[in-house]
Amino acid sequence: MSAPAVHSLWTTAAEPISKIDAPKIEYGQLSPTLIVIGAALVGVLIEAFVPRRSRYYAQVFVSVVALCAAFAAVVALAADGFGTTKAHIAAMGAIAVDGPALFLQGTILLAGLVGLFTFAERRLDPAAHGNRVDSFAAQAASVPGSDSEQAAVKAGFTTTEVFPLLLFAVGGMLIFPAANDLVTLFVALEVFSLPLYLLCALARRKRLMSQEAAVKYFLLGAFASAFTLFGIALLYGYAGSMSYARIAQVVDGTVTDVDPALANTMGNDALLLVGGAMLLMGLLFKVGAVPFHMWTPDVYQGAPTPVTGFMAAATKVAAFGALLRLLYVVLPGLRWDWRPVMWAVAIITMLGGAIVAITQTDIKRLLAYSSIAHAGFILAGVIATSKDGVSSVLFYLAGYSFVTIGAFAVVTLVRDAGGEATHLSKWAGLGRRSPLVAAVFAVFLLAFAGIPLTSGFAGKFAVFKAAADGGAAPLVVIGVISSAIAAFFYIRVIVLMFFSEPRPEGPTVAVPSPLTMLAIGLGVAVTLVLGVAPQYFLDLANQAGVFVR
Repeated sequence: MSAPAVHSLWTTAAEPISKIDAPKIEYGQLSPTLIVIGAALVGVLIEAFVPRRSRYYAQVFVSVVALCAAFAAVVALAADGFGTTKAHIAAMGAIAVDGPALFLQGTILLAGLVGLFTFAERRLDPAAHGNRVDSFAAQAASVPGSDSEQAAVKAGFTTTEVFPLLLFAVGGMLIFPAANDLVTLFVALEVFSLPLYLLCALARRKRLMSQEAAVKYFLLGAFASAFTLFGIALLYGYAGSMSYARIAQVVDGTVTDVDPALANTMGNDALLLVGGAMLLMGLLFKVGAVPFHMWTPDVYQGAPTPVTGFMAAATKVAAFGALLRLLYVVLPGLRWDWRPVMWAVAIITMLGGAIVAITQTDIKRLLAYSSIAHAGFILAGVIATSKDGVSSVLFYLAGYSFVTIGAFAVVTLVRDAGGEATHLSKWAGLGRRSPLVAAVFAVFLLAFAGIPLTSGFAGKFAVFKAAADGGAAPLVVIGVISSAIAAFFYIRVIVLMFFSEPRPEGPTVAVPSPLTMLAIGLGVAVTLVLGVAPQYFLDLANQAGVFVR
């Protein structure tokens, strides 16, 4: 009896397996990200093995050293020419090492470092049971108001996990604007989003509001991630590749080697337009552009204020970097399709943010709508589609990130019995009670308004000039009108602080530790230096304004 015939699906003619090539990774050029992620992993180990009383100091030390070392690595790479002459694609096509990537990574690391100083602040609240407390919940897992939470406060517990979470978020943000294929882009998006969702839920005071903010951010962020993923799938169907350069070639029609299996779907414009639109939606959600901005005011108001400051600054830098790379490297051949859409988004973002901000009574919500209006101003530079457009956006982001963290750091100082006094009525007469704090906050508000001799004026001038040169003069006119509307509510807060009578039951200004003073001081210094003598930094941004493909 013959042996049964084995189905041909399960047997094939034996072919020698070709050797699998080991991946070629340029560790030196990826060192900024590797340092930050490595330190984040060390932070996780500190949580596991270091005694509770020593964790805070160990975490702060590791985090500060890592961010400084990573920034030094970025400066070394830029000095070595990787931002200009040696710009290339590293990590087997996954990461671009070029001028915009290094400039944005440097900005994110500095914003992360200044944000870290506000995270580490422990002198603003009165000591609880003889223990210094920070802005974060004593025990994140305990139900707000429960016995276990009170026991954790009594025992002097602190949530030191916020430091590795911050480092993981920074690590994801470093890769996001440098990603050179769609898979890397998506992985980086998730790596920096998930820690932020957690950080938003960890406020020591108003914990239910904080948790609500985190749930809103998580749900809306999950929707945005799903749109991004769907867009990536459609673009892959269109181009048969995840690589930015390959997709750009298929868009331009310069591709030569077409895989026969993909020949039928490749070049289908419906896939390209719908996929590109979905990917743009995901990125516009992250920058907080209208109509994808609904999460911003609630999350900014509910999250712990140090987290709000860090998130408002660093997320914008990372997301605008990724948006620039997508539009300038992947979809330059689609310029006539995406420019009208981006015009519309920029206009409604500038006007929407500025007009709604006028009605706000909470200082954190006011700054949230202000950040939405700023997203619109930055989009004007993106629309310029020129080298000046890129460099003006880089400069604006660098100045904006320091002003934002500084402003939120000042918000943490104004306190009453319930914690931070964020209602605007409580800020009346602050200039008479604490002239220095009110003056510093006024500097930040004037920078947001774009008043000359501040970084805000230099940044707005740069993006509007680039937009006008790029043929978007009507957009600049609307931008100037929006700036005038926005100036009204910034000036209103300054008037409230300096020309109103202080209330007898008004808030006090807490005396911070040197960490918060340093964060605020750096914010003021950068704001004034970039406003008074911006030329060096504009030249730096100009040198860094060319993408590698």
